[in-house]
Amino acid sequence: EKLIGAGLCAIALSGAVVGIGQIFGSYLQGALRNPAAAPQFQAMVWIGFALAEATGLVGLVMAFIILGAA
Repeated sequence: EKLIGAGLCAIALSGAVVGIGQIFGSYLQGALRNPAAAPQFQAMVWIGFALAEATGLVGLVMAFIILGAA
């Protein structure tokens, strides 16, 4: 049972990968359309990346906690 729970928590990692791809893909698309405006959005891109990555890491930590529980 705990392997199923850990596997479900690990799904958060795939969600983080999709989120990071969306963030950088949208930024690149916008930067290619308007290169002059790209630097002003770069900080928001890195904040979005950090939040998406944190979501994946929380899922990974929860999976390890579930696996380590007796």
